[in-house]
Amino acid sequence: MGNNNHYVAIMAGGIGSRFWPMSRTGYPKQFLDILNTGRTLIQATFDRFAAFIPKENIYIVTFEHYRSIVIEQLPGMEPDNILCEPSRKNTAPCTAFVAYKLRQLNPEANLICAPADHVITDKEDETFQDVCTYALEFTASIKALVTLGIKPTRPNTGYGYIQREQQGVDKNIFKVKTFTEKPDLELARAFIASGDFLWNAGIFVWQVKNIIRAFEQYLPEMHEVFDTEKNAFNTPGEADAIARIYPQCVNISIDYGVMEKADNVYVIPASFGWTDLGTWASAYETLDKDYLGNAVAGDSVVVFDATRNMIQTENKKLVVIQGLDDFIVVDTSDVLLICKKEKEQDIKEYVAEIKRNKGDKYL
Repeated sequence: MGNNNHYVAIMAGGIGSRFWPMSRTGYPKQFLDILNTGRTLIQATFDRFAAFIPKENIYIVTFEHYRSIVIEQLPGMEPDNILCEPSRKNTAPCTAFVAYKLRQLNPEANLICAPADHVITDKEDETFQDVCTYALEFTASIKALVTLGIKPTRPNTGYGYIQREQQGVDKNIFKVKTFTEKPDLELARAFIASGDFLWNAGIFVWQVKNIIRAFEQYLPEMHEVFDTEKNAFNTPGEADAIARIYPQCVNISIDYGVMEKADNVYVIPASFGWTDLGTWASAYETLDKDYLGNAVAGDSVVVFDATRNMIQTENKKLVVIQGLDDFIVVDTSDVLLICKKEKEQDIKEYVAEIKRNKGDKYL
């Protein structure tokens, strides 16, 4: 099977509200350089896949308001490969959109679906390529839905977990027994102690014809809506068809809608350096730290007697911090956030409260 059957869909439609106040509805985190590397998250993700997948086979699925940002940030991208969703309906409709479109183009298409906001350490890019290539080889020969599982390094309660069968199909791939959404600390510790559990990286690999079969079986209403419009894909009528399809789709993730129900789901355990950049604490874990454990992204920060803080500034303004321990400090042109790191999951609620009290101005 030639590489021409290999495709990638990068999912880039989210708002990233837990990265507020840097991530805003109009310009969310996937288009930001959260880690101060010189590349935004979506640019780094595109580069990672372009190293081994033909550029013309890389698609971005995003919210229609972000189309111009994608064009600006990925100038090498085919404009026709930017698929725009009229509303946010989670990852199942987004996956179906790409799958039905690709089936029309190439019935043998073999697809990697990946989020735009994951970080893989540069030195591990090759390992990542090897794992993806292996997954593509496996799905080309077997009617399988594959997910990548990361060998856990700590009992993280912010990730989903995958339990694998003890006996592998071969040494690199295992059938999936169960999926567990974010567990509490005690359960996460038990998972890690057992050795059978992996973090769910949310990176999936499958032949499009096999994921469409799974939609037919496990999300029949959604399948029917897409199938009715199938002749419109890759024609000038595609956008109108999508505008008719999306209001009829239920808001559901591909994990709940398909992966947790299907019986042909496999996992490849991988140990490349991976972070799902979902929260400020995950950025903190990824960044280099000073000798007091502060992670500072931004040039104009001076720290006295402060420890274990995540500090991000996007202004030229000097920021001086004294005495804080384990805080998130984010300074943007119109918002200053100072929040205990342990409360970072509440940032979503703070944003909702701000919307009630101050309107959309700061969102």
